[in-house]
Amino acid sequence: MSNTHYAPLVHANGLDIPAIGIGTFRAEGEEATRAVVSAIKTGYRHIDTARMYGNEREVGAGVRASGVARSDLFITTKVLHGAEWDNPAVNTVLPAIEDSLKRLEMDYVDLLLIHWPHPTTPIKDTMADLCAAKRKGYARHIGISNFTLAMVDEAVHHASEPLSNHQCEYHPYLDQSKLRAKTLAHGMSWTSFCPIGKGAAFDDPVIVAIAKAHNKKPSQVIMRWQVQQPGTVAVPKSVHAERIAENFDVFDFSLTDAEMAAISALKKPDGRIVSPPFAPKWDV
Repeated sequence: MSNTHYAPLVHANGLDIPAIGIGTFRAEGEEATRAVVSAIKTGYRHIDTARMYGNEREVGAGVRASGVARSDLFITTKVLHGAEWDNPAVNTVLPAIEDSLKRLEMDYVDLLLIHWPHPTTPIKDTMADLCAAKRKGYARHIGISNFTLAMVDEAVHHASEPLSNHQCEYHPYLDQSKLRAKTLAHGMSWTSFCPIGKGAAFDDPVIVAIAKAHNKKPSQVIMRWQVQQPGTVAVPKSVHAERIAENFDVFDFSLTDAEMAAISALKKPDGRIVSPPFAPKWDV
């Protein structure tokens, strides 16, 4: 990447990743392409997609349509690993990322993540494939997503290449303090998906009051809370140009320690939003 900083960079195990990226989950077709173009025009330089999203072609088209050089962008994609996943023809990391690169029409991604831990495939095997993908030049950096505390330790133990990022659900209503601490202790950065909780906290009196104090919107306060935490990246999803711009406009103010603590205190036992049938058994 160039040294042009449109968002601060988070550093982890050799990785320099923009603190805010555009999420593309459930963005489809031309809508996904337009969202990527709009985000890059706004100043985003980090684009987050996945094979499971079914939009890598459209994301790649948006990157090319933006007019910004590939080398000035940070592209993350995610693959699955295991015989029960996805297309049987691409059920391991190497053929999956090869297929993803064809869809994206790119030679490499900046960050390749294992999207979900497989229920029966040993993490040791998954890490061997993931590290091989990095050595082949398919990804400049590698990491994990949706791993539990024990799985993080196991992944790091078996990885022959540095793991640089762990992407998980995180927002004010979901306490991820133990998992975040574990991730950062291993030298990885943390990426929050669903970083504003799908709008669930927009009407929360605590967040509304803080937003008024800073003349910002509740979504911007939550995004600021995200990126103000150490080692933290956030990838809010939107296909609306105005919202895409709002989510990025959070670098002109700071939250006090008291405000940060007040938002963190909003955590709920049932705060998790994303828990598909194939999810691991979450830590209590």
